[in-house]
Amino acid sequence: MKKEVSTRTERYSFLVNPDEKQMIENYLRKYKIQNRSRWMRETLITFIIKNLDQDYPTLFNEQEMRR
Repeated sequence: MKKEVSTRTERYSFLVNPDEKQMIENYLRKYKIQNRSRWMRETLITFIIKNLDQDYPTLFNEQEMRR
């Protein structure tokens, strides 16, 4: 099987304050993360998927049961 590769052509950019930047830099250094772009992308997508899963509508309002 050949894995389909999607080219990344869209760009997001955002600003952080100096404290946030330092926190991110410390985290990347501590866990020896070299590919920052991949880490940001995976972190963001993981967060989104997790939240979408939690917010998914259910037939019997299972969201209230989970809390």
